[in-house]
Amino acid sequence: MAQGSNFVDYVKVCCRSGHGGAGSAHLHRDKFTAKGGPDGGDGGRGGHIMLQGSTQHWTLLHLKYRKHIIAENGQPGGSTLKTGATGKDEILEVPLGTVAKDAETGEVLFEITRDGQTKILTPGGRGGLGNWHFKSSTVQTPRHAQPGMPGKERWIILELKVLADVGLVGFPNAGKSTLLSVLSAAKPEIADYPFTTLVPNLGIVSYRDNKSFVMADIPGIIEGASEGKGLGHRFLRHIERNSVLLFMVPADTDRTIEEEYNILLHELTAYNPELLDKPKLLAITKSDMLDEQLESEMAEQVPQGIPYLFISSVTGKNIQQLKDMIWKAINE
Repeated sequence: MAQGSNFVDYVKVCCRSGHGGAGSAHLHRDKFTAKGGPDGGDGGRGGHIMLQGSTQHWTLLHLKYRKHIIAENGQPGGSTLKTGATGKDEILEVPLGTVAKDAETGEVLFEITRDGQTKILTPGGRGGLGNWHFKSSTVQTPRHAQPGMPGKERWIILELKVLADVGLVGFPNAGKSTLLSVLSAAKPEIADYPFTTLVPNLGIVSYRDNKSFVMADIPGIIEGASEGKGLGHRFLRHIERNSVLLFMVPADTDRTIEEEYNILLHELTAYNPELLDKPKLLAITKSDMLDEQLESEMAEQVPQGIPYLFISSVTGKNIQQLKDMIWKAINE
């Protein structure tokens, strides 16, 4: 089993909340009372289906095989104004960064971003009112009560957008996985052919004074990703959540650094123009093969106004300086 195959970032589930319990139409009777008034209790609420944020989960794998989520029905009301029991809620734990959508309309319902945050996905049906609610000066002994309201059933899509401080943006083979493996304890699959990374790899990078930040290696963008080509949209959505984008251009690229950077930028802009507001950094990778003269010639091709470094994950060249540059950008 490939390392990434248990990273599930999309599931579709059918959610059915509980039916509300019926109200009771009971009339009070005991050995002293032959014809008492109404004392039917209310029905209990049907169970909700809820999402709860949990830092214990990184993916939606645990929900992949749960196609139907069904909450309990509420119990009917009883005599002596007893309210029926509430149906048990179904609480689904999800990783932070999970977005819930209506599968039919595509409408985004809400997003879970904090540990312990709880939101109702499909509310349970309301319990019916017991007959004592319908007593009036003209109707002393109502013999009717409300039925419970039905629960709701709908298909929901849950999508995960990885929450990371830094997203690595580059074409396949830009050296993103190698950098992640050098900076953190993550062990991404690395090979020198495109598309080794098929799922976002997350790594925790330790920094000075016991500080750390989270870095996500997002699968290589290819030209046309914004139109849905290649691995397209599924992976671009992970970039939306990162606070800093680190563009990676290999020193051995056939294009100029600026050309390669502009193509990457164009893909991101076409997908979501808001991504341009994020702080951007540039790392020119595989720089161990450059001498000083080549490096200074290439530095002239770097786009204006973006902080950059020539780095090498293999020799460790400028790796600490890169961490400093990233830390500064995250905390500005």
